[in-house]
Amino acid sequence: MTRAEPVGGARREALLGRYRELVLRELPRRAREGRWVVTNDHCFGRIVLDHAVAGRWYDVLDRRRSPAFAQLSDEQLAGAVALAERVLAEGDPLLRELDAQSLAWRGKPSKPVTTQR
Repeated sequence: MTRAEPVGGARREALLGRYRELVLRELPRRAREGRWVVTNDHCFGRIVLDHAVAGRWYDVLDRRRSPAFAQLSDEQLAGAVALAERVLAEGDPLLRELDAQSLAWRGKPSKPVTTQR
């Protein structure tokens, strides 16, 4: 029996590469240009990883093994990439919702809403 998407196969490698590109480069660049609520790559990583595991990522993944996103299951990784693509497409409004939930999982308050110039 063959699988359409083998574990550890080319599809996973493509997803890992796309995750890196989105979280480390594309999202921070777009966020700085658009003055989004979050602009740092590590914050995008926190938000996307938290939503991939439905909670604080470091409660599920080993924070001593880097990179954390490489520990995601194939399904979680695909979901993380899809979510990051959605943020890229929908921008700051979606990002604010996702960030608020990520912060809530940590017991922290949401960031205040500011008007953009």
